[in-house]
Amino acid sequence: MYHAIVFLPLLGFLIAGLFGNSIGAKASEYVTSGFLVVSAVLSWIAFFSVGFGDTEVFTVPVLRFIQSGALDVEWAFRVDTLTVVMLVVVNTVSALVHIYSIGYMHHDPHRPRFFAYLSLFTFAMLMLVTSDNLVQMFFGWEGVGLASYLLIGFWYKKPSANAAAIKAFVVNRVGDFGFALGIFGVFVLFGSVNLGTIFANTAAFMPVAEGGESAAQAEPVLNFLGYQLDHHAALTVVCLLLFMGAMGKSAQVPLHTWLPDAMEGPTPVSALIHAATMVTAGVFMVARLSPLFELSHTALLVVTFIGAFTAFFAATVGLVQNDIKRVIAYSTCSQLGYMFVAIGLGFYSAAIFHLFTHAFFKALLFLGSGSVIHAVSDEQDMRKMGGLRKLIPYTYWMMIIGTLALTGVGIPATILGTAGFFSKDAIIEGAFVGHNAMATIAFAMLVVAAVFTSFYSWRLIFMTFHGKPRASADVMHHVHESPMVMLVPLFILAAGALLAGVIFHEFFIGHDYDHFWKGALFTLPENHILHDFHEVPLWVKLSPFAAMLLGLGVAYQFYIRSPETPKQLAAQHRGLYAFLLNKWYFDELYDFLFVNPAKRLGRFLWKTGDGAIIDGLGPDGISARVVDVTNRVVKLQSGYLYHYAFAMLIGVAALVTWMMLGNSF
Repeated sequence: MYHAIVFLPLLGFLIAGLFGNSIGAKASEYVTSGFLVVSAVLSWIAFFSVGFGDTEVFTVPVLRFIQSGALDVEWAFRVDTLTVVMLVVVNTVSALVHIYSIGYMHHDPHRPRFFAYLSLFTFAMLMLVTSDNLVQMFFGWEGVGLASYLLIGFWYKKPSANAAAIKAFVVNRVGDFGFALGIFGVFVLFGSVNLGTIFANTAAFMPVAEGGESAAQAEPVLNFLGYQLDHHAALTVVCLLLFMGAMGKSAQVPLHTWLPDAMEGPTPVSALIHAATMVTAGVFMVARLSPLFELSHTALLVVTFIGAFTAFFAATVGLVQNDIKRVIAYSTCSQLGYMFVAIGLGFYSAAIFHLFTHAFFKALLFLGSGSVIHAVSDEQDMRKMGGLRKLIPYTYWMMIIGTLALTGVGIPATILGTAGFFSKDAIIEGAFVGHNAMATIAFAMLVVAAVFTSFYSWRLIFMTFHGKPRASADVMHHVHESPMVMLVPLFILAAGALLAGVIFHEFFIGHDYDHFWKGALFTLPENHILHDFHEVPLWVKLSPFAAMLLGLGVAYQFYIRSPETPKQLAAQHRGLYAFLLNKWYFDELYDFLFVNPAKRLGRFLWKTGDGAIIDGLGPDGISARVVDVTNRVVKLQSGYLYHYAFAMLIGVAALVTWMMLGNSF
């Protein structure tokens, strides 16, 4: 079964990629989508059999991968609860995106290539989440990066799409460099990249007593940048390097700049890669390596700070964005920050729970925005929309459900609520009781981010669907509801956005935690956050609910009752508005510090180093001198007999001179 789950998307990629032009676009769509539906159904079967059964971790061998000295890497699937949760997320969303794309991309002439890329991405992601060792994980990690590059730049004739694809690829390479170094460090510390071996030997890095360490742990075990590091410092450095990879893939500050630009790809790509799957790879990786991160308090502190700051930063930028997809993109960036805060607090199950619920409502929002864009003739600027509520009612209500789930609408202290109500609120409550030194700051930042999230989410709804139409009469005349092939995936995702929290919260973070996870996530005995977050004061439980109401109220006032107010505020606070609209000037700062110097260096090496020195003194220079000499020599070929006779006399004189004087030298 697990072989089919992983390799059916690969088979679909090969069929559509190699034979797509032969079998046609329709056949490519049906083959790839059919394989993904089968893979998704099998994933749900695996989810219930592993998560709700008595089966603990096991491996499914595939083949021998690498064997070189002490490095022994076998290609195998590691199957436990964390794996099957990710299988459900990846394959369910991917299957629905495949089906949705049949309608969304039906006018595109390159559909076989598009569906081949979608299936390739899915296969790479499955390789990542089923990996039994870090080398296999890195293989899937890089495969996901390649597929995202191909999908973001799918419309390669658009310069903006090409630039976005290159930007995503380059920024992720920065994080991947840290991830690779982290894998090397793990191999040095543990002598293996196999997850089972690594986890079995983490006891050597545990303090022998609270606040103490053994003499063996004080000995240097790793040389990093010229520093000899003991067990604790080495583990911290390795964890931070691994987290650097997660920051790139999961768009955490300062490696977040690629995510909004990635909206240049088709909308189904945004839903698949940048809402539910690829961007959660970093969260999955850190959760998978919880036995390492749990032993490094410093690394968890950094993870908490980066996550909290990203959640706050992205929420502030989302307040003023006008592109409907960019608003949702910054929402994704912010929600990923929530997940990393949970991981930094040692609340790994809450992070994965939010990953699970977020996949449903964020994919719903992205595909819903695609339905809006499809209805208004590919327009993405919300300032040119409005009044669409009655024209595309199904899309409107799907977007409402997605917004309710994102903002965490529910009744505190009950089981009545949307998916985000259970997972996001749990993270905020966990931050309140966390023992991490950053926990209090994280709690404040997350509550503020929740206010902003509610504001920009309802701002999107009000600007897009309510008020007077702001599009041209021609566009409004052609507004139409999406076909059922696009709406059915929305209905399924809406069901997940409404019910996933109610159904599964007791298993992910409640009383059935132990039976569900069965040790797939590691926590130290002194980590009591799973119990403590249930005991928070009532005002803490009410704070996310109050944040949601505050954001909703302000958005309603600004965009329904007084639409002129936002323009007046923007005019009064031009500096702040420009600061947020330009995303805190991160792109401009990176252009100044890295991009422009790199371009100047490249131009210098090109013009001066390669052109003037290497070519000028090398091949081009030599050839030019040969041409100069020959141009002078050919002048001797004048055609006059006395010129040739004169040249012969000079030659004879030179020969006689050499014969007379040559022996004397």
